[in-house]
Parts: sequence; structure tokens; C-alpha cells
Amino acid sequence: MMRFGRKTRLAAAMLTGGVLAAAGCSDPGGAGTSSGSAPSARTLSPDPGGGRYPAAAWPTYGRDFARSGVAAGVEAPGPLTVSWRVHLDGAVYGQPLLIGNLVIAATENGSIYGLDQATGKVAWRTHIGTPVPLSDLPCGNIDPLGITGTPVYNPASGLVYAVAETSGYHHVLVGVSVRDGSIQVERDIRTPDDQPRYDQQRPALTIGAGRVYVAFGGLAGDCGPYRGSVVGIPLSGAGPMISYVVPTPREGAVWATGGPVTGPDGTMYVSVGNGSGTSFDDSDSVTALSPGLRRTGVFAPSTWRHDNDNDLDLGSTQPTLLPSGLLLADGKSGTAYLVKAAHLGGVGGQVAQAEVCPAYGQAAVQGSVVYEPCEQGGLAAVDTAGNRISVRWRGPTSAWGSPVLGGGAVWVTDWKTGTLYELDQATGATRDSLGLDTRLPHFSSMSMTGSHAFLGTMEGVVAVGGV
Repeated sequence: MMRFGRKTRLAAAMLTGGVLAAAGCSDPGGAGTSSGSAPSARTLSPDPGGGRYPAAAWPTYGRDFARSGVAAGVEAPGPLTVSWRVHLDGAVYGQPLLIGNLVIAATENGSIYGLDQATGKVAWRTHIGTPVPLSDLPCGNIDPLGITGTPVYNPASGLVYAVAETSGYHHVLVGVSVRDGSIQVERDIRTPDDQPRYDQQRPALTIGAGRVYVAFGGLAGDCGPYRGSVVGIPLSGAGPMISYVVPTPREGAVWATGGPVTGPDGTMYVSVGNGSGTSFDDSDSVTALSPGLRRTGVFAPSTWRHDNDNDLDLGSTQPTLLPSGLLLADGKSGTAYLVKAAHLGGVGGQVAQAEVCPAYGQAAVQGSVVYEPCEQGGLAAVDTAGNRISVRWRGPTSAWGSPVLGGGAVWVTDWKTGTLYELDQATGATRDSLGLDTRLPHFSSMSMTGSHAFLGTMEGVVAVGGV
């Protein structure tokens, strides 16, 4: 799924006590197929409750399916304080969803929680299944591996969709009721590369055209014969699954946290990681997919072969959709590319390119400015006006979580120290910062509404007031 850049791989190995090196990329346990019995399938039935469901201030990663990361109606920030924190049964890697008066959080222990926004009190909890311990995986850096990708909410049915990896290497899609957490939809996803042991579901889920879309990459370390893919499953859970598989012999992960980015016409854009082909194989690319998961366009740098050979591909962030009809793509090499969303242009088809930074996670965007999570040198405010790329400012060097915009500020975490920064949106100057006294996951990001922000942590969820 993800091959960290050189500095990131070293940091990950240190954080996991050398587990990556110990796990390696061999497969002593045999084939990559699922084992044990699959969960019983459940499909959506007519709702006896009358079909009225709560609205959501943050129903998906980045608040909208374009992944803009802009919070609506957020008050001007005040002094930052921790309002509450709650310990759950596992780490929360995804953005919490904000639905009605609930915070929805999914854990690596395979559970989905509904928490009271005001207090953090648990309203309901649903356990999907037993997660997979790292010792049972051929490589990776999450232990255990349960629900990693950010769930998505469908207000038409009141269901929250999530994917859990469960024992036996099953990737289980569920739709749970936001009212009480009851499972209304359940389906075992057969990953289209037929290598579920090596497939990891990290990108956020999305909804469109009557389906929930789920993207897959590989485990940290890129071991095994996996290939990146995107699948689409009817929201009811019943009916045929459609899929797109990156046409590379191996790898080509779709792994960046933001998940598919949806344009105004329903086209989905995904960044694809390094592949193994000797001729161009749609890896190290931005790929456009129709709602039916037919590939409708591709962009790749002319340096794709060098990028693939040196782990410098575009797959570490999803592309950013601009109001101008352009996309900004930035990955591990540090070179950012502007491309036309309607015609990606193929190999070397960019409108402009410039050196910005190696980027990981998901950018936020407002107007012509993209806020890129830079591994080196701090968050970058990248101006794309006039179809050119220029850096307006850089944020604190160590803060390279995935940013969110709200209340005239840019919000970004230093996930290594557990610090939240409030930056001036015009200049990047630090207005305020808050030590959260907790560990944060890789590519940490938050959701916002009113005067509060909510972050997943390695222990649960923390709520911050004053935003």
C-alpha cells in the first residue's frame, strides 16, 4: 500500500520498535487468500423509522466528496483548550465524522462508536470483527489492523459505511445505523487482485451513483503480489460489485488517506503509487475513473520510470481539485504538477510543474490556494493562480499532518509530538498551538463544526474547544 519516503520509513521503523524490519516482506505463511468463514451477508431493508435522519456537518473525509477540507460556519478561533478526551478500544486513524449531535469514530480494533459531541460519552458501539494482529501479516506498521480508512455517511439512509479487516484477511463492508449502531448492511469484499492478505484499506470511502467506493493498496513495506484497486458496491449491499485494478504487474497502490476525489460530473480521481512494469502501466499517476470504474484519463510525469525505481511516485497524496478545472498533484518526489481535470494529458501532459515539497496525506483547498502537507519544511500554501505554481508561505517545520481550513485559519498537527497548530491563513504565522497530551496517527487530520474540532488519536478521540 505505501512505501514511505526515506525519512518517513526510518521514522516509522523507530515508532514501531523495528517491527517493519522484523516483519520484512516475505510470505512465510503461504498464499494471500482469505481463510476461515466469511461474515453473513446483510442487505438493506425498508426503514421502519420513517426515513428521517440527522444532517451531517462532516459526513466524509474533507467534509465534501471533493475533499476540500473547508469547514462551514466555524466561529472565529479563541484560546485553544482540550474539551474532552475519550479512550476507545483502539487507535482512530481516520477523520471522525460529525453527524447530528454525534462524533462517529472507527478504531483499529474493528469497532465503530457514536460519541456525544458535547461530552464524549459513548452513545453506542458496534464491534465488526476481530482485527488482524501485525504478527499475522507479512509486513505492515499498524497493530492490530482493523478499520483504517475514514468512513462515509449516507443521509438518505442514515447509514455510516466502513470497511474492517477481520481475522482470516476478510475486508468487511458494513453500513451501520447512525441512530443506534445496528448493522444494516454487511458484505465481505473479495479484493479484485485476489490477494487480501497483502491488501490494505487505508483511503477514505466515498459515495456516488448509488454505490459506496472503496480503494485498496498494500501494507507498509509493499510486500507480496498485490495490485492497487478501487471497488464499487451498491449502497444496499446487494448486487454486483464493480472494480478497477491498476494494470501493473505488481504494486500500483491506491493508498493516500483522502480517498477518491470526486469532480462535479461524478468523475473520481485517484493517485496511484509506484508500479513494477518496464513500460508505462498507469502507475505513478493521477487516474480518472467514471462512476462505473472505467478509466477515462491518466496523467503521469515523464519521469515515471525514474520515480518508480526510486520510490518517488505520486501515490502519497490524492490530487486536489481546483475551481479552475485543474488538479494539483504532488507526491514523494517534491515536484507538483497542474493538470486539466477534463483531459489529464497522459505522460508528460501537465499544464505546469514546480518544485514544492515531498507531500504525504491530503491537502486542503480554497480558491486557487492548495495547502499541501509537506514532509520537509512544513505545510506549504501553494498558489495556482494564472495556471502557475508558487509557494506563498511555509508553516512550522514539524507540522505535516493533513490540514483543514476553518474560521480564517489553517489547522494542522505535528503528529509526532501531538501538537495542534492554528496558522494564519494569509501568512502562515502561528496564532496558537496546543499540546494534546496524546499520540496521533500518521497523516493526522481533524473534523470541525461550530467552535470545536475532533481528532482521532492512538487511544481514541480528543475534542478541542476554541477553534
